[in-house]
Amino acid sequence: MGGFFGAIAKHDVTLDIFFGVDYHSHLGTRRGGMIVYDEEHGFHRQIHNIENTPFRTKFEKDLPEFRGCSGIGCISDTDPQPLLVRSHLGLYAISTVGIINNAEELVQKYFSDHGHQFMAMSSGKVNATELIAALINQKENLVDGILHAQDEIKGSATILILTPECIIAARDKVGRLPVLIGQSEDGCCVSFESFAYHKLGYEDAYELGPREIVKLTADGFEQLSPPGEEMKICAFLWTYYGYPNSNYEGRNVEIMRYKNGEIMARADRERGVAQDVDYVAGVPDSGIPHAIGYANESHAPFARPFVKYTPTWSRSFTPTNQKVRSQVAKMKQNPVPELIQGKKLLFVDDSIVRGTQLKETVEFLYESGAKEVHMRSACPPIMYGCKYLNFSSSKSEMELLTRTTVQELEGDEGQKHLAEYADARTERGQCMLKTICEKFGFDSLGYQSLDGVLEAIGLDRDKVCTYCWSGEEC
Repeated sequence: MGGFFGAIAKHDVTLDIFFGVDYHSHLGTRRGGMIVYDEEHGFHRQIHNIENTPFRTKFEKDLPEFRGCSGIGCISDTDPQPLLVRSHLGLYAISTVGIINNAEELVQKYFSDHGHQFMAMSSGKVNATELIAALINQKENLVDGILHAQDEIKGSATILILTPECIIAARDKVGRLPVLIGQSEDGCCVSFESFAYHKLGYEDAYELGPREIVKLTADGFEQLSPPGEEMKICAFLWTYYGYPNSNYEGRNVEIMRYKNGEIMARADRERGVAQDVDYVAGVPDSGIPHAIGYANESHAPFARPFVKYTPTWSRSFTPTNQKVRSQVAKMKQNPVPELIQGKKLLFVDDSIVRGTQLKETVEFLYESGAKEVHMRSACPPIMYGCKYLNFSSSKSEMELLTRTTVQELEGDEGQKHLAEYADARTERGQCMLKTICEKFGFDSLGYQSLDGVLEAIGLDRDKVCTYCWSGEEC
């Protein structure tokens, strides 16, 4: 995924940028970057690899070199950024979050003639942020350039630009990700996560609409381009990616997760599939609040049968090698035998994607003496890889647990009936659940329904992107 933070004020904002970006570390594990502007010394930038060392520890040593009253920074799960760009539009820094599915087409369409070039990465691909900057530079001003870039991109692009005079923030075309503005007595900030600026002395001031572009200065903010009418904000922000005290479109993440768990428990009871268990538990960490909601509604005790050891390996998917990732996940799982041995346990996970670590978790629980293990997913079956945001490392949809299971059951014919497989009320849906249970050793398995997760979020259905579950283009 990725996240960003920017600030502009009448005082030095170096520490604001440092702490603001650090508070987005849950959104990415590959690169971190900061760039600050000072009237006397110009732009100063640093980019570091954060795959094995957190953002904070990589940038602490750089802080004495930074000074300036405006700056932006990012956590990136893709390419190195922010970039510093010099063009007919002037000198500016740019950071982006999103995905460009038609990058090669755009390069061929606009930049294949003599006189145009890009700095290729080791993979041979073009840095997505550099490509966006090149599209912006085709127009006569930054606003027209941003709108042009967003129109040309298949995918999404949320953009943050730092000029010597201001910060320009642009939410992506249909608002798949949030952009929020905070304000203090002598400055403004812009952020993916609202909680990132609350501890820095900024208060909630404004949330950009889809496609909206806003300029920030130390004196305030103003709209440069109005919002569009269509919004398709990503539902996964609430079920998984969002931090507990974040708010998007006025809906708090933690509250949504409690409600989501309650809805799942209620649905299990109404369908007659509620389990008589000793404890309800969450798969750490983002599954825990969903499980709390489930336990509250089902009146089964909430417990933590295993805890994760995170001081040295905070995120199990940091290593690029799958074998290492699996070993790290295993090392992190520490059982509480008194809460496992001879117990019937129901676990709630935020989602089930490939299922690799989940299978290992279930095996670990049975090896630790569990009598029964029931599993619930806090979101519907994931049937499609996201093509709007860069939040999955899956190279193919056939890596998804649901799709591989469908292929095992019916081959290519089954891929024509994905809507039925995603619905637990159908024969195909029940068949998929049974097959996964047998494969993983669950005593029962259930997924939240699409209606249930939308009810928990509380926004109009047509304003939320559910492509990964429904396959409906948006």
